[in-house]
Amino acid sequence: METTKRICGLVALFSICILQAQRKDIKGQLTADDDVEGIHILNKTASKFAISNADGSFIILAKAQDTLVISSLKYENKEIVITQFHEDNETVSIQLVEKVNALDKVIVGKLLTGSLQSDLENSDAKTDLNFYDLGIPGNVKLPLTQNERKLHDADGGSWGALMGGPFGGGLGVNVHKLLNRISGRTKKLRAIVELDDRDKCINRLRTNYESIIFEKDSLAENLKNEFFLFSQEDENFLKLCEQNNDIELLVFLQQKLKAYRKNRESEDND
Repeated sequence: METTKRICGLVALFSICILQAQRKDIKGQLTADDDVEGIHILNKTASKFAISNADGSFIILAKAQDTLVISSLKYENKEIVITQFHEDNETVSIQLVEKVNALDKVIVGKLLTGSLQSDLENSDAKTDLNFYDLGIPGNVKLPLTQNERKLHDADGGSWGALMGGPFGGGLGVNVHKLLNRISGRTKKLRAIVELDDRDKCINRLRTNYESIIFEKDSLAENLKNEFFLFSQEDENFLKLCEQNNDIELLVFLQQKLKAYRKNRESEDND
């Protein structure tokens, strides 16, 4: 019995190796009207996956009759079956469609006549109210930057049910988010966004306070650049920026200038 199990296991393993050997690297190209970097391509037939590059290109192991699933928060999920043509040419091109939130219904109000006086008299319009007038919190955040949008696309949403649809019903795991964590893409994008935040804050401080900082303690222009890089690398710098207290930031920069000068003096002595 034990020998039979081993033989069956070897046969199964051999069969898998043969099936995998039949597959080859397929060069894919994703196209869309917007960013196509970091999109997941899953060969659900062979349990292989890839992540698209900045230009939308990717390489995945596949053969004819394999099914690829393309998933992203920004675009509609898409399935494509690899044909013999794709396998022979070792290429596949996939067009993505951006997700659109459709309205359930549209309510049409009064028709306008084109006469300004008549339309104003017949209009029910009142003076616009904003969230400040109502005393409620409103959205005053700036639009996301390109790198922030990439991070949101890679790590947005809950851990539940994004990929439940293509792989069957019921609650599923957010595979898109999980693969980004495993591949390290999320960590990389967070580091890029943090660096953007540091650069944005230090550039604002340079614009507003550089003349004050170097009023009595001047530096050569190249050393000024080095000093600001030295300052923004401090582990507390980003926290101070988030507090949006320029007085504390100005004190921080003056202290960092003293530390920077001491470092340079010690290097000169060495």
